[in-house]
Amino acid sequence: MQGSQEVKEEQELKIDYFADEIGVLSPNQMQVDELYAGENLEINSMRKSLSCEDGKVGYLSASIRSVADARVGDTITSYNRKADEPLPGYQEATPMVFCGLFPVDAEQFPELRDALEKLQLNDAALKFEPETSSAMGFGFRCGFLGLLHMEIIQERLEREYNLTLITTAPSVVYQVNCSDGEVVQCSNPSLLPEPVKRKSIEEPYVKIEMLTPKDYIGPLMELARDRRGEFKEMKYITEDRVSIIYETPLAEVAIYDTVAQLLSAF
Repeated sequence: MQGSQEVKEEQELKIDYFADEIGVLSPNQMQVDELYAGENLEINSMRKSLSCEDGKVGYLSASIRSVADARVGDTITSYNRKADEPLPGYQEATPMVFCGLFPVDAEQFPELRDALEKLQLNDAALKFEPETSSAMGFGFRCGFLGLLHMEIIQERLEREYNLTLITTAPSVVYQVNCSDGEVVQCSNPSLLPEPVKRKSIEEPYVKIEMLTPKDYIGPLMELARDRRGEFKEMKYITEDRVSIIYETPLAEVAIYDTVAQLLSAF
């Protein structure tokens, strides 16, 4: 702090970085002294004018140590010419499915954290926060776009980073409307407000379409009904193939193994 500057509770703070190196990928990495949108560049001895607007990618190195300090979608602005608002158009991905990831070996916890941070660099939809379990120790509560996204991340952690993981059952985000008017978004059942404080609980629904041979219509409709599904439409695509549409809670969609068994896939 300098001079008479003060820091108060709940005051907004900002961290500044110095641009150690800037450049353009065109396609090879080339360092430049200045970089701005629409800049004309001279490449090698060809003296060919290229613009950053014509599909060129700019880069900068600022010695940012934490991945969380440079998230996908952030706006970079000059310290001397600050932007009043971030650039429009980017909308942060909202996780729909959550699960806990715990290392079998507790000593791999730092490795799991580093691996998740590296994956998050190229996958802005991946969210995670530390979680502690009395049975499984230290791990992370992770958010994904869906079940397929969850399986891909788990597979990459195990194959690319040689981690042995315990994965908890997937869950979804519930919206709890409390008696005092407060609205709570909860992805972990253990964090639900006390029953006396709950007015109502809402959960996400999805519209699913199942394509199946006509011989399996009965078992699939029974399965969907057992999973709280609401029948919407059924139509024959061909003489032997049928499309069945249901609306069902997202929490009930993790039924691939059951469907595969009904269809004699194994």
